[in-house]
Amino acid sequence: MAGTIRVGTSSWADPGFVKEWYPPKMAARERLPWYAERFEYVELNSSFYAVPDRTTVHKWVEETPAGFVFDVKVHRLLSRHSAQLESLPPELRDEAETTGRGRVTLKPSLETALAQRLVEETAPLAEAGKLGAYLVQLTPAFGPGRHELDELAGLVAALKPHRVAVELRHRGWLRDKRREATLGWLSEHEVAFVGVDAPPDDHFSIMPSDFDAVTDDALAYLRLHGRNTDGYLKGKSVAERFAWRYEDEELEEIAGRAQALAEQAGEVHVAFNNNRGDDAPTAAQRFRALLGQAPAGEEQLRL
Repeated sequence: MAGTIRVGTSSWADPGFVKEWYPPKMAARERLPWYAERFEYVELNSSFYAVPDRTTVHKWVEETPAGFVFDVKVHRLLSRHSAQLESLPPELRDEAETTGRGRVTLKPSLETALAQRLVEETAPLAEAGKLGAYLVQLTPAFGPGRHELDELAGLVAALKPHRVAVELRHRGWLRDKRREATLGWLSEHEVAFVGVDAPPDDHFSIMPSDFDAVTDDALAYLRLHGRNTDGYLKGKSVAERFAWRYEDEELEEIAGRAQALAEQAGEVHVAFNNNRGDDAPTAAQRFRALLGQAPAGEEQLRL
């Protein structure tokens, strides 16, 4: 039996969504319940910038129906992006070391403490059966040669036994003989490989869109970044980098990829990250309709 394909967006509170997708003047507290009437899955994006408060997480659980799933982006420091001291939980700041530019230095003890704090604060999701995976969206600077995947072993261990998915953003991890070693490491650590739909270019920071893999039988993952090469490489804002309105044939192509992955994994998460205006949620709704998943009560959107 094919696995379940869950479709959603890489945030529910993106400014473009608020401006163009949600009903005008909708209160912030009403957005997640409204979103959850249309989708059964979402990526939590705010956790990339700060560890959420457990009380707030409890509210998210209460505002979503049974069966709704959140994938949680780990803090930017854990995914090897630069982070300021103020982004850490207050109790972790005193012992953290910073560079001359005020960027936090990631050390094993801090990595473990921050990861454990994230797990603790998002525990209500796990307790309610609504935690999908912790998503590690690595910086393109984390590339082979300068780094080894074993550097992520401590982070993965701190997040287990929950599911972990890793999005590599340096093309070198999948080049030539290194591809087999990369996938082998992910499989050995039961970490889901994150496939992408990305612009057609071989720049080192753009992962290939023609490659999918299942490295964790429980979960396969696709993140859709749009196909705007110039914007992806030169854009200054999220809207500029990921601006893309998917055409029908493009969604059909991605649906084929998701269905192929569903033959190998228990679940497939498809996250639309083409966050300009309402591009992501409208594409995700069309994609759900293509898969026959349009919510009951809504007009069936046909491609």
